[in-house]
Amino acid sequence: MDLALLRTFVTVHRAGSFTRAAALLGLSQPAVTSQIRTLERQVGRPLFLRQARGVTPTSIGDELAHKAAPHLDALVEITETGLDDDSSLRTLHLAGPPEFTAERALPALTELTGEDGQGFALRASFGNAEETLEGLSAGHHDLAISTARPRGALLTATALCDEEHVLVAAPRWAELIGAGQPDRKREPALEQVPVVEVHESLPFVSRYWASVFDSRPAAPGTVVVPDLRAVLACSVAGAGLAVLPRYLCAAALERGDVVALHEPAVPPLRTYFLVVRTGTLAMPHIARAHEWLQRAAADWC
Repeated sequence: MDLALLRTFVTVHRAGSFTRAAALLGLSQPAVTSQIRTLERQVGRPLFLRQARGVTPTSIGDELAHKAAPHLDALVEITETGLDDDSSLRTLHLAGPPEFTAERALPALTELTGEDGQGFALRASFGNAEETLEGLSAGHHDLAISTARPRGALLTATALCDEEHVLVAAPRWAELIGAGQPDRKREPALEQVPVVEVHESLPFVSRYWASVFDSRPAAPGTVVVPDLRAVLACSVAGAGLAVLPRYLCAAALERGDVVALHEPAVPPLRTYFLVVRTGTLAMPHIARAHEWLQRAAADWC
């Protein structure tokens, strides 16, 4: 059986789409379709069910993928790393949200750059979860950090850590609304405070209000900036309230630059995932970065 046909088959199986598989393989969609048909003739059974959006593997297709994929991944590892396993020449392409990647992931991973015989070069790009996962699927990144768990077999996700969200503002706002008042009066008082957010849809504030108050925020965004570090800076300057990850505002809270306006018994959490293309953890530099971030995350939670 032709290994090229098996490689195309496994890629389609993981991607769930001839079109996406073609992009990953650098082939045209007709070429991918032709290779799958050839393999189906050799096997004597259909491997995929064609649907309006993508394909679904048959039971025979799932069985073949289960048997073939590990061996193909091992061959890719040999091809990618070379016989001398000179991993110091490899480059890790990382993608993730700008704040978490800059404040957490990159400082941890830079410890792995420049080690004799085991280090790797590091390249990073920032984006939201949708952009990051699309780039990873298309082969632009090796490792992604995402707040969304991807679906399908093309990508494999591992929970990395949870971040606690905190409702904060400059001290003068806390004094104005009486932040120590009973919970039943807290939400109406908070509606008096302008909102600082990363998007007009108020994703952080809306999630907090839904989780803690079981409602929607009434105040619109007064200051909207697409970076949580800028949101914190604006909050410190007195622009209004914001919902921020605790890791990002912990120092400002300790200094008293901002104060927590509310301390719910169960604070809202958001989970980060480490995501790779299925099979690529066979590559040493990706596996090492993946493991290193998981170890580092034990101190982040």
